[in-house]
Amino acid sequence: MQDKRLIVIEKGQKRGRRALPKGAVIAEVSRHICFNPAVLDSFDVKGFEPLHYDMLVLCAAIEFADRRWKRPLGWRRTFDVAIPVIDLKAWQKPEVLKALHGVLNHLTGDAWRLTFVQAKNLSPIGTRQMPLDFGKAKTFAVAYSDGLDSRAVSALSGSEAEALCIRVAGNRQRRKNGDSYFTQIPFKVKGYRGNESSFRSRGFQFAAVTAIAAQLSNVTRVIVPESGQGALGPVLLPLHNIYADYRNHPTFFRKMERFINAVLGYRVRFEQPRLWSTKGQTLRAFLDMVGKSEQHLTSTHSCWQTRRVVNVGGRKQCGLCAACLLRRLSLHAAGVNEAPGTYIVSDLAASDAADALSVIPQKADRDIMVEYGSVGARHLQHLADMSCLPDENIRVHASQISAAIAENYEDTLKKLRTMLVTHAEEWRAFLSAQGDQSFLKSWMDGGRDG
Repeated sequence: MQDKRLIVIEKGQKRGRRALPKGAVIAEVSRHICFNPAVLDSFDVKGFEPLHYDMLVLCAAIEFADRRWKRPLGWRRTFDVAIPVIDLKAWQKPEVLKALHGVLNHLTGDAWRLTFVQAKNLSPIGTRQMPLDFGKAKTFAVAYSDGLDSRAVSALSGSEAEALCIRVAGNRQRRKNGDSYFTQIPFKVKGYRGNESSFRSRGFQFAAVTAIAAQLSNVTRVIVPESGQGALGPVLLPLHNIYADYRNHPTFFRKMERFINAVLGYRVRFEQPRLWSTKGQTLRAFLDMVGKSEQHLTSTHSCWQTRRVVNVGGRKQCGLCAACLLRRLSLHAAGVNEAPGTYIVSDLAASDAADALSVIPQKADRDIMVEYGSVGARHLQHLADMSCLPDENIRVHASQISAAIAENYEDTLKKLRTMLVTHAEEWRAFLSAQGDQSFLKSWMDGGRDG
């Protein structure tokens, strides 16, 4: 299979077609990789180095390639990417290249070959210097979103004054309590065709941007807020013919730490304090904190679905995608009742999925929701079923995790099983609450209405 070749060029750089390798695609900084100066201001502070800018260009180039070329049926693609960098000497170190290729191959399931060339513009940002005054020194960073885990785990990890909350999002987010200066990814990538939706490299982008912000703020601890089902479930139960999703798995973070240390010379540690807890347990722990209420949780957003699907009677969450089902399951386990109208598909007790989805006007959108919902529900069921498997069936997973977190294998196996048993109990209780006639139950029995 032919390599996917991407050549990144600097702003205004001229490159004749004759000089292009056959089949190569060009991505130009400022045209295909667009930096937002207003957002860069939050990064362009004392301590911001050319390496950091190079890292941002690298993240953008990887996103362009990952989303430009559709995956084959066999999943794996081979990429050859050339990127201009300011600090060429740092990027050509063998330990940097080895760590970079290792983390990308593991995360995406593709084969990456990245080469670096000397950039001509050695000061593409300029000389702006903004004060970065957080008041009290930060003790940890956390990639923050509107999700349940972010809200709960950042609070469980320390006070708002201690948290460096980093909003790793493509669009500017409204700053909320506890948020710090880093509120948006400082670049947008556009001009790619194919729009490959898997976008596994997003995990690299999130971790890299968070690590840059952490280093600029002299923070070495990065809290990963994902609870057990979200962190481990996609690797324990990968979809058929789909490479396992390691974006929140301990093995990915160990490889990312090695890469960050190799290229930036900075030791950052990605910590997963809720790895062995279900999301429901995490939410209950949050509600047990002084001053925390259900409203702090119900004001969050979890849905993956597109605006067209969820803009029915106002911006809502779909209620049926995998993220929404895990959200509803977890809030149920934590004893939290959400307001009527929170979800488009609100009635999970309906006996016919067609009735529950009738509020969505387009048949194509209803079909999409049935597909997403049935896959998500079965994933949660299969994860619950794993709690009954003998040790030998989950041994390979426990061994992989124990090596990544440097913990005794037997302890890891016990914690993994306990998390799975708790998930199974919460899932059974959630299904029971929907009633015996729920269309979710028919999906568990192999049917799929609609």
